[in-house]
Amino acid sequence: MQFKSDLVTWSSTYSVGIKVIDEQHKGLFNLVNDMYNHVVNDKTAELAYFKEIIQEAVSYVKVHFATEEKIMTSAKFQGYAEHKKAHDSFILAIVDNIRDYEAGKRLTLASFTHFLKDWILTHIAIMDKQYFEYFRKIATRKANGELSIPSAGIA
Repeated sequence: MQFKSDLVTWSSTYSVGIKVIDEQHKGLFNLVNDMYNHVVNDKTAELAYFKEIIQEAVSYVKVHFATEEKIMTSAKFQGYAEHKKAHDSFILAIVDNIRDYEAGKRLTLASFTHFLKDWILTHIAIMDKQYFEYFRKIATRKANGELSIPSAGIA
């Protein structure tokens, strides 16, 4: 398969300053780029790939959301309820899009991939930055420059 350029490229502007979260976000970028590189304008091949990758993608997103939510509750982040609601809404939107795509309705692999990219970028840039700003206020900085939030298990 001929690979295209990435649909989305990680940069420090997306960093929330928490290593485990940043690594998971990079994984989401890789997932979106992998999906993008499987857009070959062959519905049969794209659907076969989609069926192969989608459960892995949903599992990855659920693990990522659980990680974020655990850190937020441990650190007593006041925006937790709103953030959790955004996560839950995204999961429901994904499930609806999966159903539509598999039923051959309105979606293509390309449009589904763009939907994921747009949501992930917006979510990281706006919502995730909110908890990062909060964490930065309550964190202490270690000698090596990393932030430490013992109550949230981030040391």
